[in-house]
Amino acid sequence: MKNNSIVFRLEKPEDYRTVENMVRESFWNVYRPGCLEHFVLHELRNNPDFVKELDFVMEKDGKIIGQNMFMRTFIQADDGRKIPVLAMGPICITPALKRQGYGKMLLDFCLGKATEMGFGALCFEGNIAFYGKSGFTFASEFGIRYHDLPEGADASFFLCKELMPGYLGGITGEYAPPSSYMVDEKAAAEFDRQFPPKKKEKLPGQIFD
Repeated sequence: MKNNSIVFRLEKPEDYRTVENMVRESFWNVYRPGCLEHFVLHELRNNPDFVKELDFVMEKDGKIIGQNMFMRTFIQADDGRKIPVLAMGPICITPALKRQGYGKMLLDFCLGKATEMGFGALCFEGNIAFYGKSGFTFASEFGIRYHDLPEGADASFFLCKELMPGYLGGITGEYAPPSSYMVDEKAAAEFDRQFPPKKKEKLPGQIFD
């Protein structure tokens, strides 16, 4: 799809290192000293639950400036059913172009494609201030709990969007992020040595040490 100088297309193998480097630059020192997201993406591409048809990059003037990807997963419903849903991410825009509307443009395009493919809902950990603009709401409003989160704990990070209206109607249950997002940090550190050296820093607001 083209929008003036913007092109959305599926990621190709020859894009992998460019995309991994962009993800690394985007997430470096954000949630922890350094980051794992580029290694997570590298590993997920070969996972059977990876949705290749939703592995998009965003180009501006012929250069990749953003990416997004999705995984098949499920909600464990209280009645015993496994309700198929999507998980999302990593999603990012190259640092120089953040907060200019490109992230929402990329997100909305991908959500539209996921809807076209017939997926019913999406669960995701994110900031409602941004994702709420694209129709996400707190998962608790659908009766969906976050795995192992104590009752009464802040779950405002846990978001959900129905892609198919009514898909989650009458369902209560628990969501756990796909275990494939949990990577070996030693393997991640070894992978990171393939990239230009960057300084890891402990900064205010980081979630992990």
